[in-house]
Amino acid sequence: MGELLLLPPNLSHREWVKFAGLDPKAFESGKSVHKKMRLSKAGNRHIRSALYMPALSAKQHDPHVRAYFQHLLDNGKKPLQAVCAVMRKLLHAIHGMLKHDQPFDNTRFYAIPVPNVAQLRNDEIC
Repeated sequence: MGELLLLPPNLSHREWVKFAGLDPKAFESGKSVHKKMRLSKAGNRHIRSALYMPALSAKQHDPHVRAYFQHLLDNGKKPLQAVCAVMRKLLHAIHGMLKHDQPFDNTRFYAIPVPNVAQLRNDEIC
């Protein structure tokens, strides 16, 4: 929190993410080199390291964060990529909490999809 509170209050959540180095960076060189996007890591390493363990703990204990993590894995992300996405989303949540002076609301972090009744009936038939 000490590193975040030093930031100017008028920065957006995207600027916070960029300051922390959690923004994606494309690596291209000429016509032939098109590598996968990676974290830029150009920002504050203290913020990244401070968000890592809370992201691991949240994905283990908070149902909404766990559902978001599982959603990312289901969409083909690797576990470390999903943890970095949780770190980024936690940083967004911290920005919103400080900006609006409200406590953390995990229901706003990720809405757990509720299966519809027709889909449940089809699963029961099969």
